Amino acid sequence: MSYFSKNSDLMSSYEPDYSPFGGYPATAFPLFLHEKEPDDFLHNPDKSDADYDKHRFWHDLRHMDRRSFGGLIGLFFFLGCAVVAFAVFPILTFMQSSVLHKEVVEVLTPYSYPMLSAIRQELVDPDTPKEFRTNVARDGSKWKLVFSDEFNKEGRTFYEGDDQFFTAPDIHYAATNDLEWYDPDAVTTANGTLQLRMDAFNNHDLFYRSGMVQSWNKMCFTQGKLEFSAKLPGSGSVSGLWPGMWSLGNLGRPGFLATTEGVWPYTYSSCDAGITPNQSSSDGISYLPGQRLNSCTCPGESHPNPGVGRGSPEVDALEGEIHGNVGRVSQSLQVAPYDIWYMPDYDFIEIHNSSVTLMNTYAGGPFQEAISGVTMLNTTWYEYGQGEGNYQKYGYELMNHDTNGYITWYVGDDPTYTLYAKALHPNGNIGWRHIPKEPLSIVMNLGISNNWAYINWPALTFPSTMRIDYVRVYQPEDQVNIGCDPPGYPTFDYIEQHLNIYSDANITKFEKGGYKIPKNKLTGC
Repeated sequence: MSYFSKNSDLMSSYEPDYSPFGGYPATAFPLFLHEKEPDDFLHNPDKSDADYDKHRFWHDLRHMDRRSFGGLIGLFFFLGCAVVAFAVFPILTFMQSSVLHKEVVEVLTPYSYPMLSAIRQELVDPDTPKEFRTNVARDGSKWKLVFSDEFNKEGRTFYEGDDQFFTAPDIHYAATNDLEWYDPDAVTTANGTLQLRMDAFNNHDLFYRSGMVQSWNKMCFTQGKLEFSAKLPGSGSVSGLWPGMWSLGNLGRPGFLATTEGVWPYTYSSCDAGITPNQSSSDGISYLPGQRLNSCTCPGESHPNPGVGRGSPEVDALEGEIHGNVGRVSQSLQVAPYDIWYMPDYDFIEIHNSSVTLMNTYAGGPFQEAISGVTMLNTTWYEYGQGEGNYQKYGYELMNHDTNGYITWYVGDDPTYTLYAKALHPNGNIGWRHIPKEPLSIVMNLGISNNWAYINWPALTFPSTMRIDYVRVYQPEDQVNIGCDPPGYPTFDYIEQHLNIYSDANITKFEKGGYKIPKNKLTGC
């Protein structure tokens, strides 16, 4: 027997419901759908009930029991703790201060702990063999080793702040319209060498990636002998790559165009037409904007040490090229202002072996005068080719005396040519240029650019790696001058006052960095 048959009398007491409200008595709802109830979720016809609903929170608060009141206090306590934990404490931590007490620094021990073992405590690399701690200069005097890096520690990195002496910038070298991006990841040390590797690797919308290291504002020298030992990249018979080992005055940072504008490659301390834009010449000999840090800046203008002409001259120990299937090295001094037609006094330039060295037919252009000698190289000094794999030395010896100064360039132990200071005597409407007196930073890079040489694309091999076995600096024992902020030629304060242009390669003009070109007494204060 079913449940419904047992309760048939109960079921019969309800009349069938055919209302549209689904099983509820139709009498409980309006007869017509358009009729409105006086009482719904938004309207309460009872005034006292409506007032209670409107102020329900305060009514409940006044009449809450002890348990509910304790819960409310707990809620406010929890919210207060959250504000302290997530707002007040982070603010105090960020400000590195405490409103509760002063921080007291207490010296627990007078013991001086040694530096980390990975940090060198001397400028001379301990791995430099003792027999190379001295060097014989061109006049026969013995010079001492004042800085060296043998690159024997494996896996060094050169991102900003990684290394004591060198930094690998993350930039495009736009000054020479390079086709590669310089990436710190392309630089490391392995097998006792510094390795700069160029890959056909798309990077920053450029098709090649390579490396540059520079000692800018970390390690500089004034006068002395700079010597590299290197195996050049690629083949000694295929043109296209542009290896470089060179130095630059510390007031200019390689690749940061706002720092070199009006500074590179000036080595000048006169106050005449040589400091003016275009050397005050309408014949197109110079497109330079004028020497920004000249010797006659007006009082109060920005200058590292007023009264002294300052600049960022460039001395190249090696710029490699291939010409007629023969490797060559260009060794040069980049200088401004210029001689007439970029022609120094060749009576004071000496070629030591004319069978392998000759003066470069390129003597300069609107942006620099290049006093350059070219020396042929052996194919065994390259990465690839017949008998490849040998290292060779490249460098220069520089003394900056006003009249007896000189620069002698070397390949191996043999001098290639010498530029004497008298070759830079007054010429036309300009005065003496000087053998560089600025503190010089060290630069090593591997580039590729149509500005430099013909690029034999089908024959180039990638990756190509330039390997530097060591870099060493020697100076006379009584004239040791190491550092980027030497007396008479300071750079530190000036760089600190213009730090944005030295740290942001995207600022390509000095004035775009927020500075004004200093006025000078020649054109008017």
